[in-house]
Amino acid sequence: MKSAGGGVRTDGKNIAAVQNWPTPTNVKEVRGFLVLAGYYRKFVKNFGIISRPLTDLLKKNTVFCWTELEEAAFQELKKALVTAPALALPEFKVQFEIETDASDKGIGAVLRQGKHPVAFLSKSLGPKNRALSTYEKEGLAILMAVDHWRTYLQHDEFIIHTDQRSPVHLED
Repeated sequence: MKSAGGGVRTDGKNIAAVQNWPTPTNVKEVRGFLVLAGYYRKFVKNFGIISRPLTDLLKKNTVFCWTELEEAAFQELKKALVTAPALALPEFKVQFEIETDASDKGIGAVLRQGKHPVAFLSKSLGPKNRALSTYEKEGLAILMAVDHWRTYLQHDEFIIHTDQRSPVHLED
């Protein structure tokens, strides 16, 4: 990670390695790619959701089988890392905002200050949490984000943006 005039961006040398990474042919190569890519996960919106097909290959007693699903995830993750935005450095005098989103596949959040992203966070959902209602998934995304970024948020009020209407009553 390199400082970029008031922000932080990915290191071009490591991103070039990601961009030129050959298609994995075994679990060890997938793990190596995910270790390097995972170092930059806070720069990629929905990293956990995009990388899910690849992380599933790492599960114990899973037979390595590279299909179109894994190839699509691999290429999408490479593209997301190469085009990752510069992240703003946190300014504790400026109000933080959290924008959350939930889908059938996972939950995600963006920590912002104004229009500038400070960090991204996402998690793919397992079978148990996929069965939750959209409202519950959105609540789970809020809880995950507040817990993860607690050190930034505990100093002052912050704003939560969600596309669900029900959580607006949490204000009271």
